[in-house]
Amino acid sequence: MEPPESLPLEAAEKIILRWDSTASEEAREKMIFDGDREEVDLYLQAVDEIQRSMSSASLSDEQSKVYGSVRKSAVDASFRRLGVEKLSIGDVQRLEWEQLEAKIRRWIRAAKVCVRTLFASEKRLCEQIFDGVGTAIDDACFMETVKGPAIQLFNFAEAISISRRSPEKLFKILDLHDALMDLIPDIDIVFDSKSSESIRVQAAEILSRLAEAARGILSEFENAVLREPSKVPVPGGTIHPLTRYVMNYISLISDYKQTMNELIVSKPSTGSRYSGDPSTPDMDFTELEGKTPLAIHLIWIIVILQFNLDGKSKHYKDASLCHLFIMNNVHYIVQKVRGSPELREMIGDDYLKKLTGKFRQAATSYQRATWVRVLYCLRDEGLHVSGGFSSGVSKSALRERFKAFNAMFEEVHRTQAVWLIPDSQLREELRISISEKLIPAYRSFLGRFRSHIESGRHPENYIKYSAEDLEDAVLDFFEGIPVSQHLRRRSQ
Repeated sequence: MEPPESLPLEAAEKIILRWDSTASEEAREKMIFDGDREEVDLYLQAVDEIQRSMSSASLSDEQSKVYGSVRKSAVDASFRRLGVEKLSIGDVQRLEWEQLEAKIRRWIRAAKVCVRTLFASEKRLCEQIFDGVGTAIDDACFMETVKGPAIQLFNFAEAISISRRSPEKLFKILDLHDALMDLIPDIDIVFDSKSSESIRVQAAEILSRLAEAARGILSEFENAVLREPSKVPVPGGTIHPLTRYVMNYISLISDYKQTMNELIVSKPSTGSRYSGDPSTPDMDFTELEGKTPLAIHLIWIIVILQFNLDGKSKHYKDASLCHLFIMNNVHYIVQKVRGSPELREMIGDDYLKKLTGKFRQAATSYQRATWVRVLYCLRDEGLHVSGGFSSGVSKSALRERFKAFNAMFEEVHRTQAVWLIPDSQLREELRISISEKLIPAYRSFLGRFRSHIESGRHPENYIKYSAEDLEDAVLDFFEGIPVSQHLRRRSQ
């Protein structure tokens, strides 16, 4: 088969312009693979002729457009293979966030390939083909080829930068910001001409808006933590979902500390001491001199979280459970800070000591609220009688004292077994602290007055438990599991 004769340049231009003006990209591909063979051969010949003519020393505007059209088809095909969808800003903003998260991940990968490989190689090709012709021609052809894909690429990032702000978007916005920040030097090189200035400007503006979005989201997150309205107490005084959410969130922020330190340049705008606003906690920023604005924001978030938790604790009717709730939640905050080296470095050991002191104080307050009244039953006052012909111990008062102790301890045991301390070490520490106060006091009381009860009738109705029985019962506390109405007794 003889090779086809070469087409005149003018004829080649007309063929390509006709195809490009009458067919979509998808239809043109279908025409190439499924169309009339003579028509297809003519089109391919025309492409070859245009590419051979690119070495010419003088090119008309029409020839430049033809070159751009030919190369644009190749660039568009590569663009589609990278998975970059043709979405308008409106399309992007109407998508659910879960869908957008996957698209952002895909966009970051595609943007690196587009800027550093696809657009950069297209620019080099233009420069090689039009070498000696003039930069105006190669710039024009380059922009004719890549302007559409470049605008489509950056429109997606722009849509994200101006979308509605919400806390869950922060980390993907930071990923997008970091990726674009990393690409800015490449964008400045690839789009360095006057004709491509709009692309450079758009990229820089998107980067600025992404930074502003991150700052705005942090501020809105702080306000959301402060105002979180739930009033239903969590069962058993355990860790509130808000505490888990907030601490996991700021732990993630600390993972982005390099970027966030660059973006967060001012302190929180609320929380000044003596503001007089009862709905906002006080915070003395002078105690945090030397810390970065980001670190102060994170401490402020912990302050307002505690402020909200203090309010929620008041919904418990039992004062002991109120203190246990605060102890659990502040202990969780401390553990999360200690568990993240980045977060601990920013929060600092001084503030960490304050938090540790707060949960220990809550543990002390719990013990006072619960056990002072129980131990009060084991005092000597009111049991001794004197005067007349007799002196000694009032057996009736002693029996009432044992009955009161038994009833109180059984009620505490039944109630507080269903309370929950999720951290096993904290749970064990509090049980040990209870036993250290309760068991010696009970054993001493029993030693002083056992004989007075056992010499009377039905001593088992009053001395129901040994010290060992109480030790076993304390092990049921804070497991979050209901127990039998009656205590287990070793003697049984």
